[in-house]
Amino acid sequence: MYGTWWSLVPPIVAILLALITKEVYSSLFFGVLLGALFTAGFQPWETFETLFVTMTENMNLNIILFDVLLGMIIVLMSQSGGSAAYGSWASRKIKSKRTSLFATMGLGMLIFVDDYFNCLTVGSVMRPVTDKYHVSRAKLAYIIDATAAPICIIAPISSWAAAVNSYVPKDGSLTGFQLFLRTIPYNLYALLTIGMVFLVIAWKFDFGLMKKHEENAANGDLFTSGGEEFESMQEDKKSNPNGKVIDLALPVAVLIASAVFGMIYTGFLGGADTVIDAFAGCDAEMSLIFGTTVTVLFMAALYLPRKVISFHRFMQALAEGAKLMMPAILILTFAWTLKGMGDNLGIAEFVKGLVGTGMTASAVIPAIMFGIALFLGFSTGTSWGTFAILVPIVVNMYAGNDEEMMIIAVSAVLAGAVCGDHISPISDTTIMSSAGAQSNHINHVQTQMQYAMLVAVICALGYVVAGISKSWMISLGSSAALLVVALYALKRKYGGGETV
Repeated sequence: MYGTWWSLVPPIVAILLALITKEVYSSLFFGVLLGALFTAGFQPWETFETLFVTMTENMNLNIILFDVLLGMIIVLMSQSGGSAAYGSWASRKIKSKRTSLFATMGLGMLIFVDDYFNCLTVGSVMRPVTDKYHVSRAKLAYIIDATAAPICIIAPISSWAAAVNSYVPKDGSLTGFQLFLRTIPYNLYALLTIGMVFLVIAWKFDFGLMKKHEENAANGDLFTSGGEEFESMQEDKKSNPNGKVIDLALPVAVLIASAVFGMIYTGFLGGADTVIDAFAGCDAEMSLIFGTTVTVLFMAALYLPRKVISFHRFMQALAEGAKLMMPAILILTFAWTLKGMGDNLGIAEFVKGLVGTGMTASAVIPAIMFGIALFLGFSTGTSWGTFAILVPIVVNMYAGNDEEMMIIAVSAVLAGAVCGDHISPISDTTIMSSAGAQSNHINHVQTQMQYAMLVAVICALGYVVAGISKSWMISLGSSAALLVVALYALKRKYGGGETV
């Protein structure tokens, strides 16, 4: 089964079960178990051993620790009254549902350093405001997700840029960072997704399952289904009269500043000479842990002397924050294990054999690479893993031949990987967006998939245009125009929404 199409069966089965049953834990576990059975040749003890060895080898303890610390920060903000104070302040400044959605989008675009950081921070800050204006949790999760990875993949100073840079062969005609910069205007999925979020908010309409969720939210049901787990996990809703806006704003500022400082510092420790090189070579995970740790300590210094919160309540909040993130951590653990099963079964070798390196510079190659990257990202739930497999293949495919086509094809890989990751139920970014919005995970996947696939179809056509014209202005311009026409037609069909 190694290196064959069987390597795709466990993740595809897990995804199909999740979409059919709407229960993500058992679906992911069944996919993991199936992968272990395949790897161990259906031997009982070897299957058990493979399952837990693969789980322990693929668990990212740095990300788990980051999630736990960020959960602590979220609960502390609420317990201090900072979230309530911010909500009260925002209520005076934000006067409509549409404005609250634009504010969410703007904050998502502002936090471009890392997608995990983006998802959880934007959700915790904006959720009280969007709740007031009856925005469904599925819609909030979509906006968070659509301004996480799509922003990071076009931001030169981000953990994603560093990842792409690391996958580019060192002996190419362009450095990894140069190649990344030149892919930005060709990254149709990221750019069009951001444009779609803007238009959906500006035109006040939704379609498909999202429209149902928004109609239910207008009647007071923010979850539509599956909200019980989050209602039971809500932080103490009693407003702390001692809380002020600075009790939320200052910790967020410290979190951003310390995380960015950590990235720059670890980059220079790694031998960088400039700030840009430092971001390209930073230790993003350690920097995020540093940022959250500094923020928790800062919050203790900010809250305890002012008696905004007692020491006993502060320590309780730390435990509650860890508990808050347990559903996301459990899903992440299964998703990472499922990715490890794919590695055990040789999914990378299968894709390399499928793609090959002998493809000619046909105009349709970028569109084909977009489709392959989309499928691989969807099946594995990882953009970075897809980059690691496909970017070196594409760079070598065009080495010394057609530099512009190489840039277009690499852009197609990046766009397809982000798109596949965006719609995959087992994607860590998708899971984090659900956690940040406190949305039922399958609700988020199903509503987002319809929006994302509209953009994906337009992107596929756009990459055919790019392969023919070799012009980012023509491909991006024609794709953007097609998106506007498609959304306008949907708006005419479904009608505008109500501003609450």
